[in-house]
Amino acid sequence: MAERKTERLMNLIFALLVSRQYLTKEQIRESIADYRESTPQAFERKFERDKEELREMGINVEMGSIDKYFNDEPGYRIRRDEAELPDLELTREEAAVIGLATQVWEHAGLASESTTALVKLKAIGVDVDTSVLRMAEPKLSTDEPSFDAMWDAVTRRVPVTFTYTRLGQEPMQRHLQPWGIVSWHDRWYVGGLDLDRGESRLFRLSRITGDVTPDGSAGSYDIPEGIDMKDVARELFPAPPQEAAVLRIRAGRGLGLRRLAEKITPVGDDVDEVEIRYSSRWELASEVASYGPDVVVISPPDVRDTVVQRLRAAVNGQLDPA
Repeated sequence: MAERKTERLMNLIFALLVSRQYLTKEQIRESIADYRESTPQAFERKFERDKEELREMGINVEMGSIDKYFNDEPGYRIRRDEAELPDLELTREEAAVIGLATQVWEHAGLASESTTALVKLKAIGVDVDTSVLRMAEPKLSTDEPSFDAMWDAVTRRVPVTFTYTRLGQEPMQRHLQPWGIVSWHDRWYVGGLDLDRGESRLFRLSRITGDVTPDGSAGSYDIPEGIDMKDVARELFPAPPQEAAVLRIRAGRGLGLRRLAEKITPVGDDVDEVEIRYSSRWELASEVASYGPDVVVISPPDVRDTVVQRLRAAVNGQLDPA
């Protein structure tokens, strides 16, 4: 289906680009097989969608009168001076980077696009030599079913909705304005504005179940200027644990903390001393406080004080139950 749509768009571009005059809808329908095989109603829908998609890609479809002296049916064309790009000049290194893209992507759809770009470069006389990079040849693979839909949403700035399932939690419907896709620690993520939380978020593509559905029109939001998905990933992912804390946990309790333990030592009949590492004092204090009297912080003092503060706030009803 995607290949047929791409072929139809290309045929539409060629038809409107080579014509010396405006083409009527009927002339356009007769010249393109996919339009010709559609019902009149289906043709109208396809043609309107295709015109809009071309405009999103920066190709302006101009509408005008076929005969300026008569009020006849309007026609369509693409002006060559607006559609054609100036001569492309790349340095040897820049051309090599583009050529290397054909070797990097194992994903079928992106491999096809990068190969097409390489063929076009060679056609206009750009010499592509990847050997000048002198680096190990990388490989990127994408097995997530949602990758194609998310990639399309990012490139066209289309808000989306999808079902997201985190480990140990019920599936949730999420709404996102996607900014970009990033590979982080060997996993693919889509990042953007989480409309349900009102702030930036990353979603692992492998946790998206079912279809990714458009939730608005293309180009309906702006991506923040200067956004770098690697920076977003660094901000949203917790830093690696650096500090160590010693806790005393009642036997059979605090299982979540026990799973993080580097060392567990029995210190009584029903108490274990547990050593864990943490990156955020506030997150650790919240986790410890949630176990009430079953967990006590021995060190460091700042974590212990934070737990006491949270417990006192809870007693005084100052903490949000959520």
